[in-house]
Amino acid sequence: MNEKLLQYLWNFKIFKSFDFKDVDGNDLEILDFGRWNFDSGPDFLFGKIKTNGLVIAGNIELHVKSSDWIFHKHSGNPEFENIIAHIVFVHDIELEEFTNKNIPTLELKNYIDENLLSKYESLLQETQFIPCEKIFNPNDLPFNFHEENLLKKLDEKSIEIEDSLKLYQNNYEAILFQQLAYAFGLKVNALLFKQLAESIDYTIFNKIRQNQTQLEALLFGICNWLEKPTDEETKIWKREFEFLKVKYQLPEFYIHPKFSKLRPPNFPTIRLSQLASLYHQNQNLFSKLINAKNINDINQIFSTVKASEYWDNRFNFGKISTVQGEKTLTKEFVELVLINAVLPLKYTYHKNTDENIPDEILTLYQNISPEKNTIIDQWKSLKVKPKNALETQSLLFHYRNFCQKKECLRCSIGIRMINS
Repeated sequence: MNEKLLQYLWNFKIFKSFDFKDVDGNDLEILDFGRWNFDSGPDFLFGKIKTNGLVIAGNIELHVKSSDWIFHKHSGNPEFENIIAHIVFVHDIELEEFTNKNIPTLELKNYIDENLLSKYESLLQETQFIPCEKIFNPNDLPFNFHEENLLKKLDEKSIEIEDSLKLYQNNYEAILFQQLAYAFGLKVNALLFKQLAESIDYTIFNKIRQNQTQLEALLFGICNWLEKPTDEETKIWKREFEFLKVKYQLPEFYIHPKFSKLRPPNFPTIRLSQLASLYHQNQNLFSKLINAKNINDINQIFSTVKASEYWDNRFNFGKISTVQGEKTLTKEFVELVLINAVLPLKYTYHKNTDENIPDEILTLYQNISPEKNTIIDQWKSLKVKPKNALETQSLLFHYRNFCQKKECLRCSIGIRMINS
């Protein structure tokens, strides 16, 4: 048994039974196994359990042995503060901090069929990218394959946005702020940045947008980065944040953005400063983005955005860097923001009032460069050569919704192969 295999079994719920009892003999019902986290922090995020009659939501950590918690030095790490259950293959020691916090430990050894371990180990090592890889031919892509996939993806995203609009009294500007925060967080901090945006009353953010120092102070303060100022600028941000907390009665809410696995230009410090700059420079940001008719107009909005002067020779607080210069937005980053935040919201806003919006949005995606990631590289190895973001978004959607789930009988490519 290794931790990767244990996570695999947990993610796909491969157990002999689900009548779980923790190591103390108490019933433990897993209401939500959580979302598999491939970045730093707990192994599964946003899980939910029921123990001793209580329903608890939070993160779940898995280890081969209970003692691995100590070996991996998780104690005291703020990323592991919201652990609701410790899942292990073998429970070899009692952990006092879990006992004191009434956090249950579940030993899985007796819930896993040993005859399946070798089979699932081989599955983990499977190199096949898609089920039909050995017989796949790029010529089998149906007519309008990419356009249909992207519109399906936009419709799914639109449902999410509309659900958020119901919670925020149809305030599109607040939802834009949340969507932009999510995009600025990139893969590592996307959900954390979105939580940050959701924690801020947008009317407050809008009131202070003319003051970039206060915007940064608010964002940095919620990240709990201003507790111990390291220089004059951080002292100013701390003072402004304390002022805003009192003036607007801000709740005691903090997040902990991640720095690991990120290149310095993508550090959360830089991205949040740039987000503040975007709003500081554009008092009518929502109108500008929603009414823009082409990619050049949208790119122009982002062209002058940059982190504040403090970051010209820094990537983190109080640490001078040898790499100096303005921290502007790259073309590649702006295109990711358009793909993941701006265009889905633009589609949602216009779809019920403008019958031409699907074609307009598809054209905008066509004018964005193709994305670069491991999934797209795999498609390229099968001789699929995406020319733009419309096609890469289509391929990502298709892989995650059909190929990964092996939904070959629902797949337009699979059906075509079967019928041929």
